[in-house]
Amino acid sequence: MESLLRSSNAFAFHPVLLHPSRIGVRSSKITFASGWQPIFKKARQIENIKYPSLKIHAKQSSESLLEKEMESSFENSVGSPFPLGVSESEEGINFAIFSKHAFSVTLFLKYENSESFEISLDPQRNRTGDIWHICLERLPRAGVLYGYKINGPKEWEKGHRYDNNIILLDPYAKLVSGRNFFADTQNKKCDFLGTFDFEKSAFDWGDEYKLPNIPENELVIYEMNVRAFTADKSSGLDPNLSGSYLGVIEKIPHLLELGINAVELLPIFEFDELEFQRFPNQRDHMINTWGYSTINFFAPMSRYASSAGPLAASDEVKQMVKAFHNAGIEVILDVVYNHTNESDDKTPYTTSFRGIDNKVYYMLDFENNAKLLNFSGCGNTFNCNHPVVMDLILDSLRHWVTEYHIDGFRFDLASVLCRDTNGSPLKSPPIIKAIAKDEILSRCKIIAEPWDCGGLYLVSNFPNWDRWAEWNGKYRDDIRRFIKGDIGMKGSFATRISGSADLYQINKRKPYHSVNFIIAHDGFTLYDLVSYNSKHNDANGEGGRDGCNDNISWNCGFEGETDDINIKNLRSRQMKNFHMALMISQGTPMILMGDEYGHTRYGNNNSYGHDTHINHFQWSELKAKREGHFRFFAEMIKFRHKHSILKRERFLSKSDVTWHEDNWGNHDSKFLAFTLHDEKFGGDIYLAFNAHDYFVNISIPPPPHQKSWYRVVDTNLESPNDFVTEGVLFKSGRYNIAPYSSILLEAKP
Repeated sequence: MESLLRSSNAFAFHPVLLHPSRIGVRSSKITFASGWQPIFKKARQIENIKYPSLKIHAKQSSESLLEKEMESSFENSVGSPFPLGVSESEEGINFAIFSKHAFSVTLFLKYENSESFEISLDPQRNRTGDIWHICLERLPRAGVLYGYKINGPKEWEKGHRYDNNIILLDPYAKLVSGRNFFADTQNKKCDFLGTFDFEKSAFDWGDEYKLPNIPENELVIYEMNVRAFTADKSSGLDPNLSGSYLGVIEKIPHLLELGINAVELLPIFEFDELEFQRFPNQRDHMINTWGYSTINFFAPMSRYASSAGPLAASDEVKQMVKAFHNAGIEVILDVVYNHTNESDDKTPYTTSFRGIDNKVYYMLDFENNAKLLNFSGCGNTFNCNHPVVMDLILDSLRHWVTEYHIDGFRFDLASVLCRDTNGSPLKSPPIIKAIAKDEILSRCKIIAEPWDCGGLYLVSNFPNWDRWAEWNGKYRDDIRRFIKGDIGMKGSFATRISGSADLYQINKRKPYHSVNFIIAHDGFTLYDLVSYNSKHNDANGEGGRDGCNDNISWNCGFEGETDDINIKNLRSRQMKNFHMALMISQGTPMILMGDEYGHTRYGNNNSYGHDTHINHFQWSELKAKREGHFRFFAEMIKFRHKHSILKRERFLSKSDVTWHEDNWGNHDSKFLAFTLHDEKFGGDIYLAFNAHDYFVNISIPPPPHQKSWYRVVDTNLESPNDFVTEGVLFKSGRYNIAPYSSILLEAKP
């Protein structure tokens, strides 16, 4: 942060009491809650104060027995520029905020339900370089809400968007107070203010607590939404727990039964779920349930707590992480540093960064009236490689690791983080390198979504320093094409399930740096992938214009729901084929919440704004599918865990695999068979995928010495025969593989 210090008197950090002529306090009569009474009583006892102190006229709260006005001394010192945000020192509560271009900064304070008051900071005394700061010596250590009013140049064409009528949220606020209840439409236009609690004791992680520290090649990731996981009535939870962090804890046994060992949580940073309802528009019926619209990068989403308020949210996140860790499950956060909630210049939603220093925090097009650049598709682009913004991102990540024990991060539209302050691509982005090299983050998994909405597609070319993993979009596309029966995909299919060496076998990168997925939160669910040829997004209010048009999907002969048993059986086989391909692939597999029972969004491939059954996990459906679809999914995951040859830490060599193929150039072939060799224990695995619409009769190679083949999987068979854990002895030398199906044989004594 040295770059923020620019003035010649920048290093006079010793506290000095400010003369009232230097700090203005605006409040006629301020009603304080009873918690302030002992503070004011103590202040009356202080004698011989060296400097005149601020005079605040206060009226006791209705809770007090005293119904008279009182005058209190309120000492203030210059404060310190570091750390940014709110901190406690021997002198009191310190406030520090960056704003390079501001003319004036006013601290706004409010105690619980009292009236508010404001303190104007003196730019000569309360500014060090580009940081404004003040220390309040008798402010309560908890229960205070705060924000800033900031004024500066009105020169739009130079990138400034100052409006000192707006109370702005501190970017470094560790706790954020907003509305108390999720989607409370009676409180749509609430203020989002920072708060703090220096009285609360540290969270008890427990004597036996330890981090899972799961090797990357061992991970099976489950992408999920905290609220949607238990919000539905079918969860059977108490209404106070459903849709909350604590609600997730109640369902950890399900995740253990499924077999995953890492959750990737859709954004849990504070966001405004009612942002679409700020003014009449085509999306004003929507509720942001995905959370990709960050208000603050340090504070947990308060309305995901079972109890109201940011303090409860902070505590419950820790309880949830602790419960996951005690169950042997790591916690990865989906983080959105590519843009914020503040929208564009046409419909701005100024809550923080825009009003603090728009020119610093956002990428701007100075050749077009300083218009916000939009590489995120959401109206603005965070200026991630500006030194100030870099520090904020790193401080945020460290905070989540040290305070909440988070195990890793998936970076949404991470290619934005590879652009300079003008939006041009960088070969060696400072923020990407800093994250990779940071000591505190060194134990964390770091995963990039290596593209953005400006066309910067960096799959396999994402700057990585041998640390960054990537969502492998090419894996998703090639697996979809082969399984649904596209021609000419056999070679690509083989490459992808082998670990995508063509993409990642460079320097010290490993197969597990490819995060393999077929389904993610955006796009079709697995069920919809085999049930719809086209998106059906009318419910989103944009006339079907939103969402991806090319889903590489196949409805198996009918669009949407059907009673045709043959189509339903084909869809079931295809879902099992996809899942088996994912679980036998080298790399790190990721599945989406709900795919384990076949969740449908009825063809909506962009369901970010529906706080309904469209996104909510349907526990009744899980119960109905437990002995069939779910069982297959769970058994395949557990099979992967048991077999090290499916999760190698190095790329396959010629001795690791035998391809039973002598006609790779056959463009029309949709069949692939191969054997993975276990040289250490002889537990070879034979696999065959048939994407033709007819049976393929094949010759099975002999098993290793003193071993026999056992059929573990045939996706054409009904449960429980589709997956037999102990295997069924297979003595024949040939196998007739059904259309759109796959088999797995295991060599055992």
